[in-house]
Amino acid sequence: MKKGFTTGSCAAAAGKAAAYMLLGGKRIDKIEIETPAGIRYCPKLEEIDIGEDYVRCAVRKESGDDPDITNGSLIVVKVSHGREGQSLREIRIEGGEGVGRVTRPGLDQPVGAAAINSVPRQMIEQEVRQVMELFDHEGTLEVVVSVPGGRELAEKTFNPRLGIEGGISIIGTSGIVEPMSQKALLDSIRVELRQKKAMGSTVAVITPGNYGLAFMKEVYGFDLDQAVKCSNFIGDTIDMAVELGFQKLLLCGHIGKLVKLAGGIMNTHSREADCRMELMAAAAVRCGASEAAVREILDCVSTEEAVAVYEREGLTGRAFAYLTERGAFYLDRRGKGEIAIQYMMYSNQYGLLGKTGEAEAFLMEANSKDEE
Repeated sequence: MKKGFTTGSCAAAAGKAAAYMLLGGKRIDKIEIETPAGIRYCPKLEEIDIGEDYVRCAVRKESGDDPDITNGSLIVVKVSHGREGQSLREIRIEGGEGVGRVTRPGLDQPVGAAAINSVPRQMIEQEVRQVMELFDHEGTLEVVVSVPGGRELAEKTFNPRLGIEGGISIIGTSGIVEPMSQKALLDSIRVELRQKKAMGSTVAVITPGNYGLAFMKEVYGFDLDQAVKCSNFIGDTIDMAVELGFQKLLLCGHIGKLVKLAGGIMNTHSREADCRMELMAAAAVRCGASEAAVREILDCVSTEEAVAVYEREGLTGRAFAYLTERGAFYLDRRGKGEIAIQYMMYSNQYGLLGKTGEAEAFLMEANSKDEE
């Protein structure tokens, strides 16, 4: 699998190139930097614009084999001489068009700052400072990072949920894009949890997705969009919540995902494990279902179809009490006694199917905090 380079690497390379052309007075068409991972990056430069006291150039984002929404985007950096009164050898880094701005606490940058994360800022400063030292430049430089079309790209990312408005983030910790979307998703989950914590949330409300959005609004007055989307990574998200210091966690979700908890499955992706019908059939057996009903459940394609069998056979209440109790056992075991975990599961057709004892209390606490 081919690796790529982060928006942070692109910004650092474009910044170094623009500084070199500004201070050296010589046009170049490529540049080389070293990423934090120790891998050299040698991109070609595009859209070079040389003015009297500035240079602007761009590097095109290369994501390798990772399905990155920013792949192919231009990361544009303008370097110009600083204003009078600034400290000598100071490098000021700002975000321009298409780079988001932080509007909520708990992120890498403070509220009001451009969404250029710490490591990319360090990379940009390091590369630009090397050029300043090369040309023995005693003045100051202003570096502005822009992303044409970044505002539109951001709508396809987690940024609006996180409170980053107006564009994408300039990110990357190693400078390298690994061709694994799983790591990127886990990183996003961690950021959302950390932000919730910073904003004073006492209950980490998580959900695999938006299935049941209307149900949760109508029955509980809770907007599922406010929950942290953990996708299939329920176990990993619990671990993160513990690390971040949450004392309570509420998991809400559709039976298609959460019924797997009764088997101790903490990664609910079908390629990891899919024993939904086996678990539902086992619960039916425990409740005294006929052999024919059990066979019918095993032949079901969806959990909604299996619930219909439960309904017809009068098993729903007892079966889901058992499934919920088993799921709670495995969730508590994953939490290792370091966090109180409650959960509720529902279906689109049948509504609430199972919940643990304090699930609604946790939800009310989370709701009241969101309304403050």
